Amino acid sequence: MVINWAGVTSVFLLALFKFMFAPFTGVPIGLHYYETYVAAVSGGIISSAFFYFGSDFLMELIQKKRLKKEAELINNGVTIKTKKRITKTNRFIINLKTRFGKLGICFWAPFFLSVPIGSFIVAKFYGHEKNTFLLVVLGMLLNATITTFLAYVIFK
Repeated sequence: MVINWAGVTSVFLLALFKFMFAPFTGVPIGLHYYETYVAAVSGGIISSAFFYFGSDFLMELIQKKRLKKEAELINNGVTIKTKKRITKTNRFIINLKTRFGKLGICFWAPFFLSVPIGSFIVAKFYGHEKNTFLLVVLGMLLNATITTFLAYVIFK
């Protein structure tokens, strides 16, 4: 069996950002079920690890930038308008958190939103807890199993 490295790389790169759709690209490319599964899972886990463990740095950077901008505006005599914080996305995340709790956020946020945003949200809500990243990895494995199975049942 010869491995289609270009196809595996394509699925892997798509899984880095939009994990939900990555397994569905494996069928038209001609990948075997296991090649698609491994490429999607490894792309999702690598991206999730990068954004989950890098989220502290990103949150600090965003906070410093926001405080610096506010200080500049205050020094210039400009009044700062408060922004509306409740958006459709925020409402969706809060509903997910209240309805499904820690498991819901860890399993489904990286899947439905995107891996970077979902991992960032998981780290923001539950980053201080011990086994959170393990739950994200288990969610990736479960979601990849389901979506890869559906992709090969529907399109093959």
